[in-house]
Amino acid sequence: MSPTTKRKLLFAAPLGVAALGGAGFWAMLKGLGDGSFNPRGVPSALVGRHAPDFAAPALEGGNLPPLAASDLRGFGRPVIVNFWASWCVPCIIEHPQLMALHRQGVPILGINYKDKPADARAFLARHGNPFTRLGTDEAGRVAIDWGVYGVPESYVLDREGVIRWRWAGPITPEVLSGDIATLLRQWGA
Repeated sequence: MSPTTKRKLLFAAPLGVAALGGAGFWAMLKGLGDGSFNPRGVPSALVGRHAPDFAAPALEGGNLPPLAASDLRGFGRPVIVNFWASWCVPCIIEHPQLMALHRQGVPILGINYKDKPADARAFLARHGNPFTRLGTDEAGRVAIDWGVYGVPESYVLDREGVIRWRWAGPITPEVLSGDIATLLRQWGA
């Protein structure tokens, strides 16, 4: 290969990469425009499967029982599993929606993620406690098994403990009245 050909290839390679990136960005914008691209739609391999086996110890100094995979069944209705932390600002945003679900009698099973027990207890004392059971995941191992990307993250499980829906990010009033209300009706709440 001649030096001139090599120079042309070296010049063309970055242009090709830029063109592919531009095409991908254009496709994303087009999908946002027509509704076929959901930037929050992070896929989960667990949807349609039973929750992974886990045992999360109770919050130290708390008054709720611990949480394990065997606890996800037996409520006779769908449950919500919510990963949260006191240091998580979006968790504050979603907390009123969790409290509303709690007042409606929906079982919410919490997993406190990489948090200090005193901070978690203070958060619940300040904002209210929507949880029926509350386990802790100080090492983050349970979150890894569930495929959690970050907190807050929530899952709707049917009465058999099968994961039917996953939401990465805070549950907003729109998500509560749209997705979650529909799922709870669909799976027997």
